[in-house]
Amino acid sequence: MTARDVLITGIGLVSSLGEGADAHWRVLSAPGAAPVLDAEGYAPYTVHPLPEIDWTAQIPRRGDQRQMGTWQRLGTYAAGLALDDAGARGDEALCGAMDMVVAAGGGERDVAVDEAILAESLARQDHGVLLNDKLTTELRPTLFLAQLSNLLAGNISIVHKVTGSSRTFMGEEGAGVSAVETAAARIRTRQADRALVGAAFQTEHPDMLLGYELGGYLHREAWRPVWQRAGRAGGGVVTGSGAAFLVLEAREEAERRGRTAYAAMGPVLSGRARRDEGSFPDAVSGMLRSLALPAAPTMALSGASGAHAATAVERDALRGADRLAIRGFATLTGHLKEAQFPFAVALAALAIRHGAAYPPFDAGFEAPLDGAPQCALVTAIGYHRFEGIGLVTRA
Repeated sequence: MTARDVLITGIGLVSSLGEGADAHWRVLSAPGAAPVLDAEGYAPYTVHPLPEIDWTAQIPRRGDQRQMGTWQRLGTYAAGLALDDAGARGDEALCGAMDMVVAAGGGERDVAVDEAILAESLARQDHGVLLNDKLTTELRPTLFLAQLSNLLAGNISIVHKVTGSSRTFMGEEGAGVSAVETAAARIRTRQADRALVGAAFQTEHPDMLLGYELGGYLHREAWRPVWQRAGRAGGGVVTGSGAAFLVLEAREEAERRGRTAYAAMGPVLSGRARRDEGSFPDAVSGMLRSLALPAAPTMALSGASGAHAATAVERDALRGADRLAIRGFATLTGHLKEAQFPFAVALAALAIRHGAAYPPFDAGFEAPLDGAPQCALVTAIGYHRFEGIGLVTRA
């Protein structure tokens, strides 16, 4: 135990299961938790939709809400939940010295304009002229500004006054891994005392689903748990809308403020195996060996997406590691893209704080685990690229 241990002192979660750390613990710690699904709105694809949210609870000014897309409102809202949970929201001195590390994707496109361009292009050959005309008449500069990836961090700064250094990573699950890894490393090396880190993903938008489907990744049949989609039509991924933000603090800073931590953030490992060269299985298994898992039975909060190849490799690697009780949380939340790794860390921290493992989310594949978990493995093996794993331990 050292003064620069990285403690998790605040958690902000939103998913189809509800909002807030306590709400997620109540749902996920109860045996037989059921997913919330929308199988009609985007058929033949199923999504895990957002719950009803009163945005004003964390974004009081209507003007701030209007200039954000849903993705940015979602991230700003979850960031506020994390700051509230850490006892930091409204403390301008504390937030003014807080780092921010955000994992972000691109913004939401204007679907009406896209559809108009496609419709007119069927009857015209001068596609360059058509695009230039639409760019100057249909798209507002403010729309572009509202969808810049680093504007999520910007809006969090504006609304919640988090004005320390700011970094935004892009790159799907890899961005979420890098965000947590970087924030924790800065705290350990005294480059920062605390950080707000996390991501949001809004899947209920046609262009968000299109990105997956162009690669053939979306599951097409009736919903199944994440481990049971192999051999089924489509690519195995069922997406969800959600967000996860964490407040990380050096132990000495958390103790100075009198905060009780959920858990401690242990080592984080990341990699980018060349999946077309056959080295992917060895890379994932090697990362697990490098992490030096404890000898006691350990819960594994897996961010497995359901994508056939990636999920099969992760499943085999986790099964090959002794004493792991696996929990594939995307069964209940859907795949959250950039937010997948921060969400896994948050769920692990909740279980450690409450002194109980989650019951199996898929009883056909996952085994029960008795006793209070002392630590938990967290994973985010990218559906397309990038691999990340980490340990969350008792504080």
